[in-house]
Amino acid sequence: MSNRLSIKEAAALMNVSEQFIRVGMQRNLLPFGFAVKNKSKWCYYISPVKFTEATGIKLQGEDGNEEEKD
Repeated sequence: MSNRLSIKEAAALMNVSEQFIRVGMQRNLLPFGFAVKNKSKWCYYISPVKFTEATGIKLQGEDGNEEEKD
């Protein structure tokens, strides 16, 4: 599993728009990552573990199986 989810992946998994994820993270309303503004550009980090904990959505591993959490 990668150490991060993209905005596109998170939006698809939650069945919401990418803008929903961006704005929610910018406003600290989504508990699975961070949004940081560098001058005029926003950067995002979504933790796969925190995403699963917050949403209950299990992620697929690289081999196609669900990821196991320790």
